[in-house]
Amino acid sequence: MPRADDRVDDRPSLADLGESDPDYVARAATGWAEDTRYLWAVCEPTTGELLAEVALNPGSGEIGIRHRPGHDQAGQTGAQAVFRFAAAALGLAPATALADSPAAADEKPDDAADRQG
Repeated sequence: MPRADDRVDDRPSLADLGESDPDYVARAATGWAEDTRYLWAVCEPTTGELLAEVALNPGSGEIGIRHRPGHDQAGQTGAQAVFRFAAAALGLAPATALADSPAAADEKPDDAADRQG
């Protein structure tokens, strides 16, 4: 899940994804707490830099992906892990909705979850 706290602030990287909502990180936490949307930040292991994010709508099994330019593989790798989690832990038959494309303002992984959840 993206963070904005005293140790990590993903908001600049989220801006690269087209995310400008100041409440986005709080909404991500709410989605987890209410079991309406699960959101993962896919980060560079050595620096913690957010490269992509993957969202799972637990109601529909839809997986949304968005990545920063040049980091499509990070998004795909994250989506594969979420796919396995959705199938094994939640018993869902997940489907990837937004794959292999840089993020655009109209392709946020939480949009599909919000429409269906």
